[in-house]
Order: sequence, then C-alpha cells, then structure tokens
Amino acid sequence: MPLDPSFIGRSYPPTAPYEVGREKIREFADAIGDANPAYRDPEAAKALGHPDVIAPPTFPFLITYRAAGQVVGDPELGLDFSRVVHGDQKFAYTRPVRAGDLLSVTVTIDSAKAMAGNDILSVRGEVHAGEEHVVTAVMTLVARGTAGE
Repeated sequence: MPLDPSFIGRSYPPTAPYEVGREKIREFADAIGDANPAYRDPEAAKALGHPDVIAPPTFPFLITYRAAGQVVGDPELGLDFSRVVHGDQKFAYTRPVRAGDLLSVTVTIDSAKAMAGNDILSVRGEVHAGEEHVVTAVMTLVARGTAGE
C-alpha cells in the first residue's frame, strides 16, 4: 500500500541525549578508515580551533538513523521495513560534532512519494546540543515495490 502523504510534515519527539565520547569518535574514524588526527588527538583538534576532538562528517548517521526508527516503526505510517534500502544521505553543518556534546535529534518526514512502484520517504533529523543546532541530516529511504500494492 502506498505511503499516506498526509504524514508529510509530521515530527516525532526529540531523542534522549546521546553523549559523544572521544572513544566513540576514534572507533568511528577507524571503522571508516580516516586517519585525520583531529578525530583522535585533542591537541591536533585544538590547533584547528576546536575545543576537543571532532567527529568525522558522517558520524551523526549513528544517532539520526536511530532517531529515524521512530518514523520506520510508526504503525500508522505503514512502512514495510523489510523492503527498505537506504537511498541517499546528506548533512548540512552549523558546526562540527565534538567530544562531550550531548546530542538529541528531532526527526520530521519531509516527503513521501511513489515512483516506479517504490515508496520514497525523506526523513530530516535536526541535531542539537542543548539549544544549539549542530547539523541537519536528511536521509532518503526507498521501500522497493510497495507503491503499487
């Protein structure tokens, strides 16, 4: 069954704060094979003008994907997650993610459309450290073969 377009604009409650730790940043940088010293060494990060180590640009995917689980798991939306592939990901930064940040995410459905028999859902995650905006992450989810059912 196609997704209901009336869900466009629906926002979900902010997530509980996620504390960004130096070790998590290092592990993520290792996992993606990025040896940038600003991701590991506080002095290297400070030399670049940051108060502590910073995270690689794709690090917020960890928490925004979890937050998008509110959308995916919304029974009213009716998204068949067994048919979902991750179609696209974009980040727009106000500032880098830093060790010590307490980040929360508010997700909103930006679009829901059918194309070529697939449902395509765009989910925006606004990431904040307290009241300060850090990054906006937009992911596109494609539910294969569900729009014609």
